[in-house]
Amino acid sequence: MQPLSARRERGQSRTLRDPAPSRWAYRLQRVMLTPHLRMLIRTGLPTFAVLGAVALFFAHEPNRAAVVQTATDLRDQFEERPEFRVSLARIEGASEDLAEAVRMRLGIDLPQSSFDIDLDGARERIEALDAVKQAELRVRSGGVLQVVITERVPVAVWRTEDGLTLLDDTGHRVAGLVARTDRPDLPLIAGTGADSAAPEALDLIAAAGPLEPRVRGLVRMGERRWDIVLDRDQRIMLPEKNSVRALERLLALDHVQDIMNRDLTAIDLRIDHRPVLRLTPYALGQMRQAQGIDTVENEL
Repeated sequence: MQPLSARRERGQSRTLRDPAPSRWAYRLQRVMLTPHLRMLIRTGLPTFAVLGAVALFFAHEPNRAAVVQTATDLRDQFEERPEFRVSLARIEGASEDLAEAVRMRLGIDLPQSSFDIDLDGARERIEALDAVKQAELRVRSGGVLQVVITERVPVAVWRTEDGLTLLDDTGHRVAGLVARTDRPDLPLIAGTGADSAAPEALDLIAAAGPLEPRVRGLVRMGERRWDIVLDRDQRIMLPEKNSVRALERLLALDHVQDIMNRDLTAIDLRIDHRPVLRLTPYALGQMRQAQGIDTVENEL
């Protein structure tokens, strides 16, 4: 046995050993305490491992096809659920004839899933109808496709070489017309380009006032200006610009001098502030006789 003094010396040497880590161990501990490295070890490495496994899985064509097929089946099952199935189309805001035309233009075979219905395409097909100003399509609860129609309202009849056409307040075509007697309540316009100038024609009719019962129609002249055709073969020739103002001045002049009841064929208002009256041949002869001017009639 070793003496007691030797054992004490060994125990004393053990307790006096330096507990501090070595230089390399200290540096390793400091590096492991870096936030970015700890983030990489805790989050980055597991993420890279998962992404690698997913990439390895999808690297095989059968695996990709199986996943796509599963997703397609799930989507089809979801879209074919009863709550998404449209079985009825309801058309609102259209007359009976227009509603039938809209139903034909709708082009949707019901019943079918609401996900398979092309609402934008159906709206464009419906708005292509002349009588439709705007169409709104919505899928309502209960499997109902609601089609709300804003119908164009005819306000004038346009006479052309091809026949009669109903126009709305913007000059857009609404429908064809067989005979003028079918819509005697609407004013008549004629001439090339009369449709594009229909708003101005409506303003003139509204400003005609006491002359409105005598108005037989408006004729577009040279695609620039209007002539108002009255009964008794009279015509009011309006200027290219400010036609409504010129008509109002004529009405004021007529109120003072009652010129519209005279024996006239035309009133030319194309020169501003200088109306020109065209008399009938009989009235012109009477005026010349009153002035003592001899007139010679000939066959020319």
